[in-house]
This record gives sequence, C-alpha cells and structure tokens, in this order.
Amino acid sequence: MVEAERRLLANALLDFSNQRFVLLSEACIPLFNFSTVYSYLVNSKHNFVESYDLEGAVGRGRYSKKMAPIVEIKEWRKGSQWFEMDRDLAIEVIADKMYFSVFHDFCNGKCYADEHYIPTFVTKKFGETNSNRTLTFVDWAKGGPHPTKYTRNDVTKDFLMKLRNDKSCEYNGKKNQICHLFARKFTSHALDRLLRIAPKLMQFNL
Repeated sequence: MVEAERRLLANALLDFSNQRFVLLSEACIPLFNFSTVYSYLVNSKHNFVESYDLEGAVGRGRYSKKMAPIVEIKEWRKGSQWFEMDRDLAIEVIADKMYFSVFHDFCNGKCYADEHYIPTFVTKKFGETNSNRTLTFVDWAKGGPHPTKYTRNDVTKDFLMKLRNDKSCEYNGKKNQICHLFARKFTSHALDRLLRIAPKLMQFNL
C-alpha cells in the first residue's frame, strides 16, 4: 500500500505545476467547493498528515523492536492514510530509502504500514511543518476495524452542514471553523442524494 502511495506521488510530481498532493479514497466526498478547497491548501503553512502516539495493540503494539535504532518505540506514530502534503514533503517521501526499508522489512502481519510509515516518517523528520491532523472526516465512534458507512438515508442537508462545521481547529496559527475538507465513508447508494443536495449547499459552481 505504501509503495503504491509513493508511486502515485512520484507520478504527480512529474507535473511541476502540482504544488499540493491529496490522497483520497473512492468513498470520499468534498465538503466544500473547489475554490474553497484550493485556497485552504495553497495558503496553508503546514502539511496535513495525521500523527499521534497510541498505546495498545493497534498503536505501539504494532511496533517491532527490529526497527531500532532507525525507529525507536517513542518515535512510533499512527494516523490516517488520507493525507495532504506540499511538494517539498512529497519529494522527501518518495526519496526516502532508510525508513521505507525498515517498514518494508519489519512492518508486517498485524502491522499496517499505511497507518504508520508516513505519520512516523513525517513526525520524526519534518514534524515542524506538520499540523498532525487529517483533512478527511471519519467517524470511528462505533468501534471496530472499519469506520461508519453512510448510505443515502444518512445524506441530508443538516448532516452535511454538521460535517462542514464539525469543530474548531487551528489553521496557520489561528482558530478556524473549517477543519475537514473531505469526508468518508460514503456508499455508492448515497450518490443520488449527494448530487441533489450538495451542489447548492456547497456552491459547486463557484
């Protein structure tokens, strides 16, 4: 999975006009129109790679002592694979050989590299440029290995408004009401309602 992500970044970097890189899944939707998303990304002073220290089986429990001394347990991080980064960081990710090799060799079995490699690498090497949060809203409140799925019955104007104004966060050192630009996990059955409700609510023509 990580190798595929690095290949995607490498291919996108071939176009020198690309300055920001966003990884989304097929189950993601935008929460704002293109001009809002574009402005938010290009004017940000930070990258958006979720990264946090988590004890327990799905956090530090996935760490292998064989990764030391390149990656120590105190440096081990977990986060969403859905990231946003600038060109400088994208170049560093695809150029990395040392940390990628360690994850390739020792992050296996119950260790999911796509949830640990980039968060650990970015925090260890470029933590000062990172916001430590993701721009993609996901609901894990129900527990289990998979997030909440949203179907057509979940898609209402009020629900989409809630996602757009979910909480307050920091953006370029100041409090900001826009914390997530995208959301998941939406099924294909939700598409018809999204197409009817979202364009007017999110002003997709702007």
